Amino acid sequence: MAESVNDSDAESRISFGDYVVLKRGDVFKSVQVENKKKVIFEKQWFFLDNAVGQLFGTRFEIEAGGSLKLKAAKHSGDSLDSKEAGQDNRHILDDGKSQKLTRDDIETLKEQGLKGQEIVQQLIDNSTTFKDKTEFAQEKYIKKKKKKYESDITILKPSTRLLAMMYHGREPGKICHLRYDTLAQILTLGNIHAGSKILVFETCAGLVLGSVMERMGGFGSVIQMYPGGGPTRAGMESFGFPSHFHETLHEFPLCKVNALLAGTLDLSEKDADGNRRSESSQETSGVSEERSSEPQSMEVSVDPQEEMRRVERERLREQKAQEKKVKMEEKRKKLASAAALLEGRNADGLVIASRFHPCPVLMGLLKFIAPSRPFVVYCQYREPLIECYTKLREQGGAISLRLTDSWLRHYQVLPNRTHPVLLMSGGGGYLLSGTTVAADAAKTRNQHKSEEPVAKRLKLDEISSA
Repeated sequence: MAESVNDSDAESRISFGDYVVLKRGDVFKSVQVENKKKVIFEKQWFFLDNAVGQLFGTRFEIEAGGSLKLKAAKHSGDSLDSKEAGQDNRHILDDGKSQKLTRDDIETLKEQGLKGQEIVQQLIDNSTTFKDKTEFAQEKYIKKKKKKYESDITILKPSTRLLAMMYHGREPGKICHLRYDTLAQILTLGNIHAGSKILVFETCAGLVLGSVMERMGGFGSVIQMYPGGGPTRAGMESFGFPSHFHETLHEFPLCKVNALLAGTLDLSEKDADGNRRSESSQETSGVSEERSSEPQSMEVSVDPQEEMRRVERERLREQKAQEKKVKMEEKRKKLASAAALLEGRNADGLVIASRFHPCPVLMGLLKFIAPSRPFVVYCQYREPLIECYTKLREQGGAISLRLTDSWLRHYQVLPNRTHPVLLMSGGGGYLLSGTTVAADAAKTRNQHKSEEPVAKRLKLDEISSA
């Protein structure tokens, strides 16, 4: 019992090598904690060494020299709110002359060692219009100045919500403009849970893959289908999963799906090609050595330093060839393990979120899903999903097809000021979800219906005579 408590306490504390999320206001950034590594965040640089050993969620203050200091708890006496406030702002003239402090004066205050809260207090004291503003306008002014001059950061543990908000706020194009509420619907509609076998095809920098792995908790298996030469997992690595999570992850190239379905997948092609190349390189190197040995035999003496350099080059070449061979063997083993999982065609779910047209990918990967299993497809635009919907209705093999879009709007909840936030996201993309069925059974059922004889129509005279 004590060991489990210690393990949970260690997991909740920051240590070297961990991936963390830095937060200041509504801005996030994912970094890895390394010894004496300079981190630049919001135009400030600092080191994360002093954060090691502290709990996730701790707030730090950036001091001179880039060192972090624990932020003291906020006391009631530290409030910057003014007791005097005006009735309205109609008489306030925004001419830029209300602030007595200049930029040079503020820089001088920073050089004197004044902290952010003290600088904000100086700005309030030297403002000629602050006392005439309403209470709400004063709070807004203080919040704006705190955001500009206070150098506080909060270090958080990575999660699906934080990383999705970070990517959507900083680089939405990398994740195909996938919003965090849409990502939550993907995980729900795909029925992602521990112990399942999930196929994932995404080009969202590994964010969807990491979200699926986090939801599964290290139990089950995830097969990542990737285009091109290799998978992209920058977002997944930002989660900082332990080693046993990576044991459940498999990868399979999308270009070999047709060969696997046809039963013509050859896992030894690359090795054979590599062996042929190595044999041909050895032959050419042997010929070149023979040619180079002929003039050397005619020489009287050989430079020993040159000989040592040649031997070193040969050794490095052999070492690189051996490392490449080991990597190729590991890649072949990974491909074989992923192919073995796919050959059963009994996956428990399919998740697609990519910048490519989803229709051919969906039709090809649905063949690996067992009947009565969910699938979900994300696309930034509606038209490709309409094409997928029409194709599935014509081809069969899926029921409960639903094409939906998500709508999200934030609300400001404050005393006497609760209202929707003016700025909001225009759209969170579209989702096509459904459930697979046995396509063969559906076809035979339709055939039986078509083979039944048509009911014979009665003539009008037969009806009248009866």
